[in-house]
Amino acid sequence: MPEGHTIHRLAADHRERFAGAPVRVSSPQGTFAAGAALLDGRTLTGVDAHGKHLFLGFGDTGWVHIHLGLFGKLGFGGTPAPPPTDTVRLRLVNEDHHADLRGPTTCALITPAEKQAIHARLGPDPLRTDEDGERAWRRVSGSRVTVAALLMDQKVVAGVGNVYRAEVLFRHGVDPYRPGKELTRAEWDAIWTDLAQLMREGVRHNRIDTVRPEHLPEAMGRPPRVDDHGGEVYVYRRTHQPCLICSTEIRTAVLAARNLFWCPNCQEH
Repeated sequence: MPEGHTIHRLAADHRERFAGAPVRVSSPQGTFAAGAALLDGRTLTGVDAHGKHLFLGFGDTGWVHIHLGLFGKLGFGGTPAPPPTDTVRLRLVNEDHHADLRGPTTCALITPAEKQAIHARLGPDPLRTDEDGERAWRRVSGSRVTVAALLMDQKVVAGVGNVYRAEVLFRHGVDPYRPGKELTRAEWDAIWTDLAQLMREGVRHNRIDTVRPEHLPEAMGRPPRVDDHGGEVYVYRRTHQPCLICSTEIRTAVLAARNLFWCPNCQEH
């Protein structure tokens, strides 16, 4: 499932390509045909992202709410757009660009009130400027749940996925099994600030890189990492490999139905 930086990047891509002008809207698959008919020819007036949720605004007609889930894909191309396949749930087209949405968990036309209800049930997003980490701290500091599970709870922090969860805890030497209530305020503030910085870099480069300059391949004389997500990381998917800092074997375990990765030496506390 895409992490929050990908959704914010997709929001920026839609804003750049389609905002402020009329857009042709269709649903070749047919599942979103009624919504597409209402939106076709209308102007894309706003784009928003919160955690793993993308919103495309069409003025008084409402917002298209998109959640990619595990299998959803959003791709962009030029014009003329090729004939769509019957897997395309939503297609946007203007003079210069087209965008195709396939396989999302959610693609629905919603009202502003329904959009606000989605925001209300989500935790603060490190990439949004309308909130800081205070609301999340109130949840974390009073919880007996592990900090690793809390970071993946979208009602606590929106947009953090498995990669950012594993990497930010390693970068701050935090044992993923520590209860949230045992974190200090200073530790939480450092984690929140680091998440915001790492995720902003993820938006900028469209990939996740979490390794500090002194631990990059060229600095350490090691081969670059090869992985689907494309970035340099400390612990994510590095099970049984040596820690880049202390050479201890990286461990993995299942926590809240997701694989957790950590260094038992660097993350003792």
